[in-house]
Amino acid sequence: MSVAFTFPGQGSQAVGMGKDLADAYPEARAVFDEVDEALGQTLSDIMWNGPEETLTLTANAQPALMTVSIAAIRVMQARGLNLSAKVSYVAGHSLGEYSALCAAGMFSLADTARLLRIRGNAMQAAVPVGAGAMAAIIGLEQADVQAVCSEAAAIGPCQIANDNGGGQIVISGGREAVEKAAALATERGAKRAIMLPVSAPFHSALMAPAADAMRDALADVAKSNPVVPVIANVRAAPVSDADEIAALLVEQVTGQVRWRETVEWFAANGVSTVYEVGAGKVLTGLARRIDKTITGVAVNSPADIDAALAALLG
Repeated sequence: MSVAFTFPGQGSQAVGMGKDLADAYPEARAVFDEVDEALGQTLSDIMWNGPEETLTLTANAQPALMTVSIAAIRVMQARGLNLSAKVSYVAGHSLGEYSALCAAGMFSLADTARLLRIRGNAMQAAVPVGAGAMAAIIGLEQADVQAVCSEAAAIGPCQIANDNGGGQIVISGGREAVEKAAALATERGAKRAIMLPVSAPFHSALMAPAADAMRDALADVAKSNPVVPVIANVRAAPVSDADEIAALLVEQVTGQVRWRETVEWFAANGVSTVYEVGAGKVLTGLARRIDKTITGVAVNSPADIDAALAALLG
């Protein structure tokens, strides 16, 4: 049985995240300092002291979440973890895919921070505020959600953005179309259809300008093949070639995050434990709901790191 490392996406951020790692470990502090330098901004101060609305801005939240994840990874590596020897696969939810690739050596830390700043800004700029929307549909099968999206698409773009598993599917697109799809989902038996407090319609066709920006940014950045295969969001299957991964990252901006299928792929291919490295415990909860045979473990504090290292290094 093998191990996978996963990395959280937007929504897992919280003021104060990573401060305990930076205080406890010089390797973690160095990661925060390097990201601050790469961005020309004391992002660490926003992460630790807020205000929350500034941290939650897409352009800040994306590199901030990556920073906490890589701080934890660097601490574990400094204490003897060899990623390629102990971890079979990596994956990340949306922006978390960049964290996974940084951990696996495809991008440098500074380049990953800059890529996520570009990505966050481009996503925010792609659609006027208020023109797009996202909604979580709880308790409908994927085929039924796809059907309501197709029906709502008569009045504007609407598609599945995230298949998160555990009965939760997020849809994204033009505001009127998403509101229509949410109403249809409720009529057709969804337990809940909740409009989400997001600033843009992520993972929808409306993000095409952001995909173009990422195509240019990824073409210019130094890349190495990752030391561990990544389960790509848009494919829910392992990829190890850096150029192919870069193309899939462009596709990911407008494409679906296939998280349920990713966890199912882990379970079908011998992964018994999925560690969520970084802020929050969202992916840990999803893993348990998607497949009961998988053990989900959150790693985001010094105590979590000690426990993970004891399990991984024996």
